[in-house]
Amino acid sequence: MKKMIVMVFCILIGGGQALAACVTTVTAITPTTDFIVHGSGTVTHSKTGLMWKQCPEGLSGVGCATGVAIFYTWQASLQLAETLNAAGGLAGFVDWRVPNIKELNSIVENQCFNPSINTTIFPNTASSVFWSASPIAGNAPYAWNVNFAEGTNPSNVKATSQYVRLVRGGQ
Repeated sequence: MKKMIVMVFCILIGGGQALAACVTTVTAITPTTDFIVHGSGTVTHSKTGLMWKQCPEGLSGVGCATGVAIFYTWQASLQLAETLNAAGGLAGFVDWRVPNIKELNSIVENQCFNPSINTTIFPNTASSVFWSASPIAGNAPYAWNVNFAEGTNPSNVKATSQYVRLVRGGQ
C-alpha cells in the first residue's frame, strides 16, 4: 500500500510572504488550540506559559498586515525590548524581551515550512531568520537564531540584521 502525503498550501495575509506548506499527515506540535489569543496583539502558549507578540517587530494590526517587518542587529534587538518596556510596554506589560533559543524553538511548527510556524496564531511571519537572546558559548561574536523557513537553528554574527519577535514570562 502506498503512503499518501497530503500537503495544504495557504496564502499568508498581507506582505506578499511565501506560501506556507503544511504536511497534514504530520501531527502539529503547535496547534491553534494550544494558544490563547488575547486580542491585544498578544497570544499565550498554554504549554509553555509564554506570552508572545503575535507580529514580528515592525508589523501590527489584524493579520499583522500593517507596517513593514524590521531587521535588527542582535544588540539592537535587545535594546528594542528595553525601549518598548520603558515606553510603557504592550498590553499592560513592561517585561518584554528577546526569547532565548529554547523559547523561540517552542513556536516552530514541524508540520509546516515556508514558514515553519502556525500562521493562524503568528500571521505574516517571514520565512526567514529571527534572533534569539542566546549567545554562542565560547564564540562571543555569534548568537543562535531560528530560521522559520524550515525551522532550523543556525547561528549568525551578532552584527547581522534579522527579524525579532518578543516574548514575556518564562525564563
